[in-house]
Amino acid sequence: MRENGNDLYGAAAAIFIFCAIALAFPFLSGAYTVPWDAKAHFQPQFAFLAHALHSGQSPFWTPNVFAGMPQIADPQSLIFSPFFLVAAWLSPEPSFQLEDGVVFAMLAMGGLALILYFRDRGWNAAGALLAGIAFAFGGSASWRIQHTGQVMSLSWFPVTLWLLARALDRRSTVYGAAAGAVAAFLVLGRDQVAFLSVLLLAAYAVYRVVTDDAKIWSAAKPLLAGAFCGSAVIALPLALTFDLAANSNRPAIDLDGAFKGSLPPGSFLTLICANLFGTDGPLKDFWGPPSQAFGTTDIYLARNMTAIYMGALPMAALLAATSKGFFKSREARFFAGAAVLFALYALGRYTPVFELMFHVPGVDLWRRPADATFPLCAVLAILAGYALHLLVRGEARPNLIALVTVAAAALALCAVVAAEKGRLAQAEASLLTALAFWALAVAVVVVAPLLSQKNALAALALVGCATTLDLAVGNEPNESTALPPAQFDVLRADTKNETVAFLRDKLKLQDPDRRDRIELAAIDFHWPNASLVHGFDHDLGYNPIRLKLFEDATGAGDHLALPEQRNFSKLYPAYRSPMSDLLGLRYIASGVPIEQIDKKMKPGDATLVARTKDAYIYEYSGALPRVMLPTCALKADFGGMIEEGGWPEIDFRKTVLLEDAPVCHEREPGESAASARIVSYENTKIVIDGEAPRGGGWVVLNDVWHPYWFAKVDGAETEILRANVLFRAVRIPEGRHRVEFGFDPLRGLWKKLRAGEQK
Repeated sequence: MRENGNDLYGAAAAIFIFCAIALAFPFLSGAYTVPWDAKAHFQPQFAFLAHALHSGQSPFWTPNVFAGMPQIADPQSLIFSPFFLVAAWLSPEPSFQLEDGVVFAMLAMGGLALILYFRDRGWNAAGALLAGIAFAFGGSASWRIQHTGQVMSLSWFPVTLWLLARALDRRSTVYGAAAGAVAAFLVLGRDQVAFLSVLLLAAYAVYRVVTDDAKIWSAAKPLLAGAFCGSAVIALPLALTFDLAANSNRPAIDLDGAFKGSLPPGSFLTLICANLFGTDGPLKDFWGPPSQAFGTTDIYLARNMTAIYMGALPMAALLAATSKGFFKSREARFFAGAAVLFALYALGRYTPVFELMFHVPGVDLWRRPADATFPLCAVLAILAGYALHLLVRGEARPNLIALVTVAAAALALCAVVAAEKGRLAQAEASLLTALAFWALAVAVVVVAPLLSQKNALAALALVGCATTLDLAVGNEPNESTALPPAQFDVLRADTKNETVAFLRDKLKLQDPDRRDRIELAAIDFHWPNASLVHGFDHDLGYNPIRLKLFEDATGAGDHLALPEQRNFSKLYPAYRSPMSDLLGLRYIASGVPIEQIDKKMKPGDATLVARTKDAYIYEYSGALPRVMLPTCALKADFGGMIEEGGWPEIDFRKTVLLEDAPVCHEREPGESAASARIVSYENTKIVIDGEAPRGGGWVVLNDVWHPYWFAKVDGAETEILRANVLFRAVRIPEGRHRVEFGFDPLRGLWKKLRAGEQK
């Protein structure tokens, strides 16, 4: 049955696309770009992926950060994101606008999927439109859009929901398989939003099977088809990620660590007034939780993580329609329950419930309960759309006096909080703006049902325009969500940045056998991964996930934006260190004098060779070549070295440290020296020619050791030894030989699984 506008889903989709373009236009036009993680982490990953594809190389491993990282196992590498993969394949130099456009396209996909979901339920098109806009441009999707990975995961949720619901509505194996395939891309987000969304979808499937009128067994085929298709897609990448997690710096988060990512209860006031706490202004003016004003300084959330404004109309519709009749729909009951659970999850330490939830398998993998605001806002968007459906259909009638009273009380509460914190004058403009849009929302709630009876299309347009205008103002671009593209110029491949130009020119002059590394420290938040864009080999980088071996040996942290974030370890206590030598660290570009980073720095340890607008650039003279051929080996306890620190007094050009028994060949006078040179160096394939004297030697490659790398000497398989704590070595006999290193993640994973079975 389709009446009172229920046949206008095509028009709703068209209006949604128009509204989406309007809301995304500041970014699509190039006036702004999505900042922070979107540029500091994901734009370089996007650029690396595109460069690898267009140069004919594999993107599965990168030498450009942390002395080497397995991209194929990293959830944030974008390799398994279809939208980004296609965009990288089409564009050799992806722009900021392209990256932002891909993210907004995915959010639009999710909004359109909700319209289709509403259509299948027979819910009014006006409600579908409201749900779509609120989902894609409200709440965490808007305020935390810089978290590209989580936004991508969120975008797949409505598509999976629509296909899953249709599969269960029709008991369709085909739609079940499609739901499983799309759910796979959701799972491959491999973040907390994906985890919580999968739990929600699984609960929805169980709920539907139990409450549907059809026999339970009739749901078996679609659900099994979905499970089979989804498992086929995710099996390999998920196995690789689990393996990486097990050997990374952060395989699990303890309860106390999770508590520090809790959502303060006061954050829910941003559902009423978007900028109540000054979230979109300068950081010094922010007074909301977490902050001194609220006494929550031990909560480690950025200010925009606590903002969840979805517009006044969704909240007004929920207030106007929520009654006993609201819960007649089984879907409404389910999503209302989900909203409560997600709110409790997000609150973390502020309720006893999260501590119980922490025992659910998988919850201890994530550090921020507040990330639950992503699915929470998605569920609220669905409930708000359903509420408007009831209002437009006349199945719920708003009590104008009660609605105005509750809305006024909500705004008054915000004003009282601001006054109590001494911030009423600062919040005045935001409160007045909120008052105006709440008045508009109440008017739409009253007028839309009446208008729908005469002109359903006009009612639809009213809902779209009111919601879009509200979100355009309430969630307007600000320094948390939008910054000028020029601020991130260093991440453009064609940048004229003088620091990048200096490093590029210097590295071009080096012997190709060396492949010297650089370091970009304490310059700005978006600098550490610039090496992925420009093809520099960085000794560090920016990534919450790092190989445990590398972090333990070097002290590498998540980031290098500030001087104090450049960590050292016992084995790598200062720049003047054998670790710097082995890493081949030649140039250090620092935003501050290097002595402010390394307190042990002595005159002559590094030489200042340039001063640019961004950085002091130092040259370190101890950098060793990327490949060497020592003829002597000494046994070493690498674990003990990492724990205690300290290196033996040796010449690494002549001697290599190994975990096996030592073998040493002393050269005789006049005997030819050992030599090694790089023939070719690609992301996943490295060819080296080595010449060893009598007794042979070891070709040492100063890239991080990883079990997915394999080697051949003159075409014959040989073992890669872990050398000098972190690096790779291959034994070669006397004479000239060709050594080939290849990255083979499938074989490496299979080998580890087989080894585990044998144990």
